[in-house]
Parts: sequence; structure tokens; C-alpha cells
Amino acid sequence: MPDPRALKVLVVIPTLNEEAHIAQVLDGIAGFAARHDALVVVADGGSNDSTCEIVRARAVRDDRVRLIDNPRRLQAAAVNLAVERFGDGRDWLLRLDAHSAYPADFGDVLLAEAAQGGADSVVVSMQAQGDGFLQRVIADAQNSRIGNGGSAHRLLGAGAWVEHGHHALMRIAAFREVGGYDPTFSHNEDAELDRRLLAAGHRIWLTGKTRLTYFPRRRIGPLMRQYFNFGRGRARNLIKHRARPGLRQAVVALLAPAVALAVLTPLSLVFALPLALWLLACLAGGAGIAVQTGRVAGILSGFVAGSMHMAWSVGFWRQWLAPRRAPAMAAAR
Repeated sequence: MPDPRALKVLVVIPTLNEEAHIAQVLDGIAGFAARHDALVVVADGGSNDSTCEIVRARAVRDDRVRLIDNPRRLQAAAVNLAVERFGDGRDWLLRLDAHSAYPADFGDVLLAEAAQGGADSVVVSMQAQGDGFLQRVIADAQNSRIGNGGSAHRLLGAGAWVEHGHHALMRIAAFREVGGYDPTFSHNEDAELDRRLLAAGHRIWLTGKTRLTYFPRRRIGPLMRQYFNFGRGRARNLIKHRARPGLRQAVVALLAPAVALAVLTPLSLVFALPLALWLLACLAGGAGIAVQTGRVAGILSGFVAGSMHMAWSVGFWRQWLAPRRAPAMAAAR
């Protein structure tokens, strides 16, 4: 088994207006970078806040930190660019998200897991955390089964071989072999890459020994846009690979057209049934979240979760029904 301490790591952090979190992420990875002589590359997509100033100040004090410009703005392009420029001679790519927090031993645990199991990619689960009333409501929705649908990378289990998970550690040779991320994907680029990794014979391990803390959107509007784009990204993924949605995805995809039948209610009350069932599911899910969290506001989380699914479904059909040569999705994430 190779000694994880001898492996060379490239840490890539895509950013766009992350002044609230980037310093914390850099602080959290500093010890790992020192132990492994890792290079930490922040690829910025054109921030108009103080993100770049914070990173430049850190780079002055720590020569392991680099700041590069990502003119294509998307996270997929950011990681590709960093690997292209700095990946030579390095064994592993560690991708971090600036709007998340990580345990101090995050990178060490991932390297140990990869060495022990022979994985080409080690993915992680995530726990949403909110600060303030509305963000906590959103976080509770995302942490619930009604909100995340029981996705493996939303639940901390004992560890398993999976088809997809939240990207963290990946062998650079495998990343390059399959061509890296598709730089036209603004969302779902990780799942799209995982399809190609598996097709090439690489293995993906979901670790149960560490996880990240994710800070969700603070307002409903940006949250709905995010899930709308998640739905578009999933549809693009399926179209590109000529694949069919899984059962869970198909159920969510059918939500918007089913609820839209409510416009035919004047013809028959039966057309209102899907809308009524959706509202009832939101209420029941919210009650479950309230019981689980001990917060009455959990009732609202049920309706937030239902709205997330609705936005995903609308985005899915927006992309699925679009011309196959439609332009790439907007860069905003």
C-alpha cells in the first residue's frame, strides 16, 4: 500500500464571489498542504467582491497558494484549467468548494481511503448547515429524505462503491484519461464525469469516514434557480449519454407536468388531484422534518423541499424539450 504522505496532491478551489467563505477554506486546507507539500490553486471566475484580494494576500504569505483567472467562469472549466497548468507530476486532484467547510483531516482521510481500497475517485457525503432562519429552513429541507430523495452522497453511511457522489479526491491520471470535466456543463458536471469514469473501468468509493458541511443558498429565488439548473444539467447528462433517468429522477421529472394538469380543473376535479397530493406531501414531509429537528419551522422545510423538486422538474423539461443543439447553459452558479 503506498504511503499517502508520499503522494503529491493538487488542490483546486473554483470561486465566484466567495468572500464570505474563501478564507475559512484556505485556513482549513493549510495544514494538509504543508504536510503533503500540496499546491493550492484558486481558479476565480470573475469575482467582483473581495475574493481575489483575500487569495492574493494569502499567496503572499504562503507560496503553496496560487490564484488564476478562469475566463470560462464555470467550475468545470476551472478545475480543467488548474489540472492542465499544474497537474503534471502530481498524483491526486482534491476539489474543494468555496461555499463549504471541511474537517481538518479531510484530505488525509480521503488519501487513506484511496490507498486502502484502490479507488480512482473518493467521493463524500454532505450535510447542509444554515445560519439564520431561512437558511436553516433550506438546510433542513436539503438534509431531509423528502428533500434529497435518499441520495447516497447526502447520507453518511459505512462506505460503499457507488456510481456517483460529491466530488472530492480523484486520481489525476484517471481524470485526464477520460478528458476531465465537460466544460460546457454548469451543473451536473460531476455526475457526467462519473459516467465516463465508470465506462473507462475506474472505481468510485463513497467514504463514510468524513464529510463536508455545505452552506446552501440564503434566499428562495437563488435556490429555485439552482435547482432549475440542476434539472437542466441532469437532462443534458442523459441526452449526451443517451441514457434513461433512474426511477427516483423519473418520479421528480414527472412532478411539474402532473401538477400542471391543475389548469384543467374546470373540466374535472380529477385534474386537481396531483396538485393536492403534492401539497399534502409537502405538508407531511414538513411535519416529519419538524419532528426530526425539533423545530416547528420544519413545516416550512417540507414546502421548500417540494419547491426544490418542482424547480428541478421544470428545468429538466426545459432542457429535454429544447433543440438538441441548444447553446450551453448560463455560467451563473
